Amino acid sequence: MARTTPDSTARPRPLPRRRSFGDLVKAFLAFLALAALLVGVPGALAYFVGWPLPDGLPSLESLQSEITVMAFVHVLTVVVWLAWAQFTACVLVELKAAVSGVGLPSRVPGAGPSQMLARQLVAALLLVGATAASFAPGISHLGQQMENQHRPSVAASAQQTPGLFGQEQQAQTANALVEQAASQVEQAANESGKQGATKFYRIQPPEGRHHDSLWEVAERHLNDGRRYKEIYQLNKDRVQPDGSKLSQASLIRPGWIMEMPADAHGGEIVDMPDEAPKVSTEVREQISEYAKSGNHAQGSGGQQGGGPVDTDTRQIPLPQYRPPAPDQEQGEQQAPVVVEASEGSSFGLPEALIAAPLLAAGLLVALGRRRRATLWQSAMNAVAGGRGMEPPTPIGAAADVQDALLVGADPEAVRLLDRSLRALAASLGAVSRPLPVVYAAWLSQGDLHLQLAHPAGAPPAPWQVGQDQTFWRLERTDAEAYEDVDTAAPYPGLVSIGTLDDARLLLNLEAVPGIVSLSGSAQDRASILASVAAELATNGWSDRMTVSLVGFGEELGALAPTRLRHFHDVEAMLEAMQAETVQRRSALGTAGHDSVLTGRTGPAQHTRWAPHLVLLAADPTEAETAQLAELAVDASRLGIGYLMGTGQENVPGAAWELEITGDGRLLAPLLGLELKAQQLPRELHEAVVQLFVEADPSHEPDAAVDARPFLVDITEQGRPAVYARLVGPYEIIGLDTPDSERSPLLHEALALLLLHREGVHPRVLASGLWPRGATDDVRDALIERLRGWLGADPDGTPRLGMDDTGRLNLAPSVVSDLDVLRSLHHEATEGRGAHSASLRERLLTDALRLARGPLLADRPEGRYRWLTHEIIDARLPLLVADVALSLSAHHLEKEHPEQAVGALEAALSSSPTDERLWNELLRATHAIGDPARLEALAATLVARNRELGGGTRGLLPPRSEALLDELLPAWRSNLSAAG
Repeated sequence: MARTTPDSTARPRPLPRRRSFGDLVKAFLAFLALAALLVGVPGALAYFVGWPLPDGLPSLESLQSEITVMAFVHVLTVVVWLAWAQFTACVLVELKAAVSGVGLPSRVPGAGPSQMLARQLVAALLLVGATAASFAPGISHLGQQMENQHRPSVAASAQQTPGLFGQEQQAQTANALVEQAASQVEQAANESGKQGATKFYRIQPPEGRHHDSLWEVAERHLNDGRRYKEIYQLNKDRVQPDGSKLSQASLIRPGWIMEMPADAHGGEIVDMPDEAPKVSTEVREQISEYAKSGNHAQGSGGQQGGGPVDTDTRQIPLPQYRPPAPDQEQGEQQAPVVVEASEGSSFGLPEALIAAPLLAAGLLVALGRRRRATLWQSAMNAVAGGRGMEPPTPIGAAADVQDALLVGADPEAVRLLDRSLRALAASLGAVSRPLPVVYAAWLSQGDLHLQLAHPAGAPPAPWQVGQDQTFWRLERTDAEAYEDVDTAAPYPGLVSIGTLDDARLLLNLEAVPGIVSLSGSAQDRASILASVAAELATNGWSDRMTVSLVGFGEELGALAPTRLRHFHDVEAMLEAMQAETVQRRSALGTAGHDSVLTGRTGPAQHTRWAPHLVLLAADPTEAETAQLAELAVDASRLGIGYLMGTGQENVPGAAWELEITGDGRLLAPLLGLELKAQQLPRELHEAVVQLFVEADPSHEPDAAVDARPFLVDITEQGRPAVYARLVGPYEIIGLDTPDSERSPLLHEALALLLLHREGVHPRVLASGLWPRGATDDVRDALIERLRGWLGADPDGTPRLGMDDTGRLNLAPSVVSDLDVLRSLHHEATEGRGAHSASLRERLLTDALRLARGPLLADRPEGRYRWLTHEIIDARLPLLVADVALSLSAHHLEKEHPEQAVGALEAALSSSPTDERLWNELLRATHAIGDPARLEALAATLVARNRELGGGTRGLLPPRSEALLDELLPAWRSNLSAAG
């Protein structure tokens, strides 16, 4: 890099400040004080006390004798000598720093007040010399009001650093230094064009690193990375040779010119015009042109969206936002409307989950998957003589958390993110291009911004270059055009950590070149780690993954038992990770890959190179920290990431340092970030786990909780006022048809309420009807319109009410055919029908007639999207199958196999994949006594299983095979003979 200084004729230096009589007096007094302390104290000690230490080792008798006054004086003399030595060291350190004028003086251990006194005395003494201007900190404590010296070399070194000062007095002084330094930095930047006290530096292509940064430039050429602010202030908003600007202290590009403070040094620094021969004519012209912009206006320099501007975002600058295109400002395809909770609402939901749409979507999908598995498992247990069980309806905190998940979840964003990343990997793989290293992703205004570790060329269409060559951007409209592709998830380690305005940041933990350290209070760190663990365990943009939790979160294993594992201590984790690191290095070498990213685009992409992310809440020992830092050196290449929540400072091997504050802000000063953190506080974390535990088939439900389904009066006296048919085509009996414009919304709202007789939170209702968001007044207007449409019962009670938890619920006079079907089955099997065969047959037959098809069979496209979060699509077929199985058992008991076959075949039209129905159909057909019919049914069952991918031989599930072996021993040979 090359730098130059403007000609001194163009920038006249200011006249030196004249010393006043007061300056001379203060300097003389400081000299006397230093002389007294440095010379007078040791002289007095030597004259009055002499050598205080004994000439030899004390005997046992002397140690046991009484302490004399002289012995006590000698002890005090030793203490004074030590204090004098410490103060002398402080004076020498401060004197050296004052003369050099560079950075903060070195800190003498344990010498807080002594070093401050030494600093003030040396500064006052040197006030009459040329070096006083560079030693401004601390002069104000002596009453000296200095004129502006405009020396930018002072400012950045006065930045307050944790542990820099040990006492409260020094902390206060440090704050004063920071304020004074910031003032001097701005003055230096504004006056640099007049003084000619700066040099220039031309950024060169990186060597052995991904990029350069202002911090690294300051560290190399100013001996103090903290002085990066000086460079930033001198260069912000000035037009670079490539036409761009340093509008935020972020990554800097090769070819840029940087004006530097006067004390910058190094072979790549150039003084202009004296050292002009060191650079080419083109570079000299670029520097000269750049120097003319030295008095540029000091604007805000921030990008849209706010955030700190005077920070060095060495890794993660915020992508520039684009205003929405005119044709996107209207209509349903526009970006989501952000709906905040009403401050006056007395029925609020956990905002931490509502504000985490990707986390909420992952948890909701995983919970639905768990509940479906539980339904099928309990159904099979019921056939085997066990007890069938449906997941209980959540109550209390668990109900609030479930509602918050429903309100906050954005499954569309997860789907688009997943498709976009996989399609990018497929596009690059098709042209044999490697996946770029991605440090982070921003989701902003529906668009996806990927920040690369270094430029990787032009992205494949429809991706575009973002704000610079290290950003690839994909617009939402282009992402929506993607189809599903069969390729491995390229960046499964992305995880949400917070938001800045309407932009959401996801860090790629497996790409971090070292450890990510997280500081803050233990409680706040735990909430961040829980959020990260929960999202990694359930996100929809990864395939396989291992997440190790160290010292916390054993109960989180309920979210994803195959993905999460727990270590009680750091030692066990280190042992496991040491072995895995060695294994991965060997595997990469054997496969000929330089990193897991190249492996993920190869032929074994779906079976290898899954990430392993380690989240630590336990503080390791010093030796364990060193071992962890050693493991993390090569971790990003191996697909391993470490996030360490710790109370330690300056963690060895930490590449990114995050801090969570008590007010929920996530700070990363060196990354230039100040986000609203995504957290999962302890109480929400426990409620989420409770939802998953209660959905587990092995969980024993709480006997105190009434888990009975909603039942209706099925007698003539219980005829409802409003009856809705949801099974099959949607019909409503008992209500006037609303106007055509509002009819779809009202019908959908009523269906949602009918499927949730436990009650629906108004915000859940709104999020179901308007997945992209709606304002409170729109929601409230719909609720009032729905209440008016449903009307009131004869006693004046509205049919749409609200319970004491703030949830909307329907009166018992509003029922659906699903309610009736459930009630008929319950009455037949557990009510009066259990003691009357004829009544049981009639009730079950009536229930089976209600199964007219799938749920809401004629629902319009684009509506009822909330059904994807429901498990009713699994409950309804199981309920119909249970009805048919009970009715078939009744007919077989009465020796009416043909009627049993008819009931089972009717149920198979609604639940064609239920193995229980096919097995009972085999038994009923066998009871008819027609072997040819049984053989035909077996052939049909085998053919159907082959169509569903049931094996290369097209055989049946084990239970069905065993049953046919019993009922029709020759079925295998018959099938072979038939072809």
